[in-house]
Parts: sequence; structure tokens; C-alpha cells
Amino acid sequence: MDAHSIFVITIWLLSLLFLLSQTNAKVHYHDFVIQETPVKRLCNTRNIITVNGEFPGPTIEVNSGDTLVVNVVNRAQYNVSLHWHGIRQMRTAWADGPEFVTQCPIRPGGSYKYRFTVEGQEGTLWWHAHSSWLRATVYGALIVHPKENHSYPFAEPTREIPIILGEWWDANPIDVVKEAAQTGAAPNISDALTINGQPGDHYNCSSKETTTFPVKPGETNLLRFINAALNTELFVSIANHQMTVVAADASYTKPFATSVIMLGPGQTTDVLVTMDQAPTSYYIAARAYSSAQGLPFDNTTTTAIVEYDCGCATKPGQSIPPAFPALPVYNDTATATAFAAGLKSISKVKIPEPVDEHLFFTVGLGLFDCHPGQQCGGPKGTRLGASINNVSFVFPSDYSILQAHRQGVPGVFTTDFPANPQVQFDYTATDISHELWQPVAATKLYKLKFGSVVQLVLQGTNIFVGENHPIHIHGYDFYILAEGFGNFDPAKDTAKFNLVDPPMRNTVAVPVKGWAVVRFVADNPGVWLLHCHLDVHISWGLAMAFLVEDGDSELESLEPAPVDLPPC
Repeated sequence: MDAHSIFVITIWLLSLLFLLSQTNAKVHYHDFVIQETPVKRLCNTRNIITVNGEFPGPTIEVNSGDTLVVNVVNRAQYNVSLHWHGIRQMRTAWADGPEFVTQCPIRPGGSYKYRFTVEGQEGTLWWHAHSSWLRATVYGALIVHPKENHSYPFAEPTREIPIILGEWWDANPIDVVKEAAQTGAAPNISDALTINGQPGDHYNCSSKETTTFPVKPGETNLLRFINAALNTELFVSIANHQMTVVAADASYTKPFATSVIMLGPGQTTDVLVTMDQAPTSYYIAARAYSSAQGLPFDNTTTTAIVEYDCGCATKPGQSIPPAFPALPVYNDTATATAFAAGLKSISKVKIPEPVDEHLFFTVGLGLFDCHPGQQCGGPKGTRLGASINNVSFVFPSDYSILQAHRQGVPGVFTTDFPANPQVQFDYTATDISHELWQPVAATKLYKLKFGSVVQLVLQGTNIFVGENHPIHIHGYDFYILAEGFGNFDPAKDTAKFNLVDPPMRNTVAVPVKGWAVVRFVADNPGVWLLHCHLDVHISWGLAMAFLVEDGDSELESLEPAPVDLPPC
């Protein structure tokens, strides 16, 4: 048999193997109706925006390789779009969802089918609204199981339990953020934290509806934690039980034991818990990690109950209150840092190199001057703002950026986002010059060639106040090579890079008055938002976007826009 025949047979066999690997892939269809629904919390009944009348919204479960088609019908009074947080959206940026970035919103009465394939990903992700503050109530879990006939890299758990952490306002969240925008002040903090939509035993009128998870003695369960809160990073602990972390942001990790986890908004963490304690009930409790000194935050504590089902209930009237866990203090940065340091990829990884794009982004707060004649509620009569490299991102209102890019519409954005801060200073000093406090409002993008290797230093600043910022990059996972405090110094900090088994995530919590270094390959064409997942910060402009160009082939290029893309 000649070499050509061997080559042809080899190609045929590889094609057959590929087709066989795809035979188990499925297409899942869902209908999501955005609507007002009356919900009672904290003694009051309020109309909130939900999906299909559920709060939290429906859990979506797929296997890796499956395709999702979600028909979203907007019967609410607000514009809406949905984001599938953590989904790579390879070549399907049109389905990513951030309003006025990859699409114009779905107007009241309108609809849009989100279509995308979940490829090469496993674990816990989630979906949420990406319009104004609708994310306060419009969210749900998105669980990606291994392909059929594939298993987890750990023993099969007895059961899997999604646990979604959130915030609740005893008001209309849209009104809360609108009022703040009018005055330039910080929006009111939430009135409660929640677990699977319920505040728990420590709030008024809430005990009867406290979320309860029944378990059996001896079983090992997989708890899938999701932080869907708008503006609060959270410590979570389970009374008397150790957690073994096995994944974060749908990427497997080396297992490590801990009594507490910390999640920034947008982040997910999967833990195995063995029910090996006395057969009674135990609280899961969550409360804020608040790293910004002097700023108000929701200092309440939400609880759910892990209840052993053992047929050994106490006699009527003799119920024992659930055991309560030890939680870190609100500003325990050491515990948050130690948890982040414990995350490693499950095995040695191939770090993308060499680096083509060295980027340095300062992230932090700032202050805008008050408009003439406006009464402003920020410090000393200013308006609160935020920026990256001193550019405060302005979302368009007439076109989405991706549509403007593909259709060649001028005047919507520019591609001159600075690769480095235009003024270098002591970013974490306690007395930064007030000349550096006011950012420039603009819609600037940074252009990346397809396939380029990007290394990004995210440097927190202490302008106005320093804070831990959960930074999310749409359309990409990235390796976190290192984190630290103070100003990043390439001369000494490069030596700290983990080039063996760094964790892969889609949202990195940049330490307060510190830095994080991430690396990824720009292998997904489209427009991809980078932003702080504290929603108050994105509303102030702590965002930018990458424009990743098409590659040379069709499989390296963005798919055509869907015919039902919402009109602008």
C-alpha cells in the first residue's frame, strides 16, 4: 500500500472517529419567558422580573458537546438580554448577550433565539440578565456534565446540588440603580443576601421558606456554588463539615480541603462534602467579604440548612437549632487570599507562549465633576465613576458594538484603547494626586489578531478607595499566573509566575490594592467585554472590550449574524 493510500485511509478513519464522537451530542430547546411575577420576601410582596415565573430561574443541564437553543420572549416592561456566563461561544459571539456589546436588547414584546454549542467545557456555569440591574432576579444555573460515557475526575457523588448565592432589595432594583445614576451617588445596598432565592432564618418573615437540602448519613455530595450577587463578594461555610474543592469556573482543580470558600460575583466553585457528622441539621451560611474601607455593604448573613434524613427525628417540641459555622470577619483579606492561592489546575498545563501582547490595565474607582446645575451625591459634590487605564467605558445606545463592527458603522467605537496607563504613578499609594481621580468617558476597544497570545496585568488602584475587583472576560477562559499586593513589578514578580499548574478561570478576583496576571490565546473572533462583575462598578464604567479579528479560515471566523438578532 503506497503512502497516498495510507494517508487517505488515515483521514477517513479520523473523520469516522470524529463523527462517532458527535453521535451522542444533543440539541436542547428551552423557552424563557421574561415576565413580572409577584414574590414575597422580608414580609413584603413585590413584582420582580423572572424567567417563566421562577426565582431563581430554571436550571439548564447539558453534556459537553451539546447545543443549546433558548428562545427568549420578553413580556416585561424593560429591555433585556441574557448572558451565558463562562460559555466560550466559539464563533457565536452573537449569542453572548451583553446589551449593546454583542446585541441590541430584546425590547418589550420582542424575542430572540440564543443558539450555541457547549464544547470542551465541563462544570458549573450560570446564565443571567445583562441589562441594567435585571440580574438581581434574572439568573439560574447552567450545569455542563461530561460527555456521555465519560466521568468526573473524582468519585461519582451521590447527588449534585446547585447552590446559588444572591442579593435581595426590598425595592425595585431598576429604580435603585436609576436613582443612583441621577445623583452620581452609590446605590442603596441590598436588604438581604439569599441562598437559592431565600434569605433564611436570620431575617424577618423568612424562616418558613429557608432553603433546606436533605442528605443521608455517609453520602458524598457535589455542591455547585454560584455567586449571583450583584455587588457582594461572599464567604461561605458549612457548620462542622469540610469542603473539598474540585473545580472553579467550570475548570477542574487539584482537590484541596477547606472550611471556607470565597466567591466574587460571577465565580463558581464546586466542592465535595461527605455527610459524616452527627445526624441532625447544619447551617450553610454566607456573608460579605468587604475589602473597601469605609464603604457601606450588606452585613447580613444568609443561611440554608443541610438536614440529615436518618429516620431519627426528635420528639415533637424538641427540635434542636442547626449548628452554625465559623465565618471569617468581613474584611478578612488573608482568608480570601489563602483560598485563591489553593486553586491549581488538576494537572500540568501547556502555558501559551511566546507572548504577543503585553497589556497592563489599571482597574479602580474615580470621581467625575458634577454637571453644571446638577445636584450630585458623590464625595464633595462629585459623581462616582470607575475606569480601566483611566478610560471610563460608555455603552452605546443606538448600535451594538459587534453589529457596528461587522456592518462598518462609523462613530460607535474606536480601537485606540491604551495598552498601558497613559500616566504611571504609585497605583496603591494612600495619597494619590487628585489630578488622577477623574477618568475620560469613551467607548474604546483594543484590537487583537486572531491567535495572538495575550498576557494581561490587572493592577488595582487606590484612587478614592481600594477594593477587590472580580474581573470577568467574556468569551474566554484564562490562566491566572500570579497574584500579589502593591504595585506589580515585572523585575521581581515575574519570578512568582506559576507556569506549571495555574488555575483556569473566567473571573479573577484582583486583590485589594494588588494585582493579578492572566494569560490566554485570542482564538475566538468577535467583540468581548472585560468588566468588573460588581454591577455598580460596570454601571460606573469599569469595563472595556477586546475586538478579536477573524483568522484565515472559515473555522477561525465569526459566524454570520442570526436573522432574528434584535433590531436596534
